[in-house]
Amino acid sequence: MSDKNCGNVIITGGATGIGAACVRLFARRGFNVIAGYNSSREAAMALVRDIRKSKGSVFAVKADVSRPGGALKLVSACLKHFGDPDILVNNAGVALPQKLITETSDEEFRHVMDVNVFGVFACSREVLPYMIRNHSGSIVNVSSIWGRVGGSCEVAYSASKGAVISFTKALAKEVGPSGIRVNCVAPGVINTKMNGALDPETMKKLADEAALCRIGEPEEVAESVFYLAAVGASFVTGAVLDVNGGM
Repeated sequence: MSDKNCGNVIITGGATGIGAACVRLFARRGFNVIAGYNSSREAAMALVRDIRKSKGSVFAVKADVSRPGGALKLVSACLKHFGDPDILVNNAGVALPQKLITETSDEEFRHVMDVNVFGVFACSREVLPYMIRNHSGSIVNVSSIWGRVGGSCEVAYSASKGAVISFTKALAKEVGPSGIRVNCVAPGVINTKMNGALDPETMKKLADEAALCRIGEPEEVAESVFYLAAVGASFVTGAVLDVNGGM
């Protein structure tokens, strides 16, 4: 990227929740956005229509980042519509209903790892040749507080998000000499569809565990992602920013 906050950004899981908030924020601030989605087509299309009403530059692209070829599809769309990718936000993620490890099947564990870890790996690998050639670029990965501390009955999810943190730190060292930054945000409990299955009593209990005594909003995480991605954090790499209200 140049010394201005502008460029081309790919955001995975960009149809709902934190991803949609990131898509809106980057588009509003003048970036060209590829919003990746897998199953949430209607939400993705509605998001694109809404952003384009405000003259934002965005395309929604269906791509399953857990499967070979999904990452290439996103990068190909970026090249076609905008040019080389400058920023990648690895936000796509899945979680299982809370369950004991003894009740977690092989297929469930692999699916969480495929989306949450392989997806980050594949998308990062796909954008890096362009970033290395340009000696510039930024990757922001979305982890979780459970990747930091672990969550009971959340073994698969916690393991996957812990892997994202380690991935971030290792890749930052690997590509730093090429002028590329790699950082991570670790959100706490956020008001998203993923947490929608939790009952009000549980949500209140989780809110009370935070120093700010409330649940976070997707837009608050998006602001942190934007900070790490853009030039304001030009000397920040290998960092994990906790966005958890002091939980």
